[in-house]
Amino acid sequence: MSTRIEILTMCMVWDKLHSKVLLINRPNRKGFPGYIAPGGKVDYPESIVDGAMREVEEETGLKVTEITYKGLDEFCDPEQGLRYMVFNYLATAFEGELLQNPPEGELIWIPLEQALDLPMQDWFAERFPRFFHEGTFERSVIWDKSTGQTLKETFKVYSDKVLQ
Repeated sequence: MSTRIEILTMCMVWDKLHSKVLLINRPNRKGFPGYIAPGGKVDYPESIVDGAMREVEEETGLKVTEITYKGLDEFCDPEQGLRYMVFNYLATAFEGELLQNPPEGELIWIPLEQALDLPMQDWFAERFPRFFHEGTFERSVIWDKSTGQTLKETFKVYSDKVLQ
């Protein structure tokens, strides 16, 4: 069986001064309905971080000026030979104005502590706090589509303590 790898990004935009995050309310017709951070596919041959920054600008109108890598979340479906690799970033500085008619759904600035009260996909609610923890994370899930079961999950958090 041939395998296919899709590289995607997700970038949480955090206004630290006002303790708010920018989320998109994706409609059902776009898939993954509910509130989510900006992100999408990385265009070949752009770098992954450039893809994350481009996606934020395309979906929100904001240009990211400070960005930090937070971790990798991957999903493997052996039945389809598919591996989705989602590289996650946290943007803490940006400029520009929000789009009036954003292409992916309504944009909302929401207080950080209220964000998880919004309707969102379970996988995004699980990932959300990781953007704000120290260090980076790596999560890998192998999924059996026919049974709807997780066959294996690996999760690791990395700190910078080795540098101290």
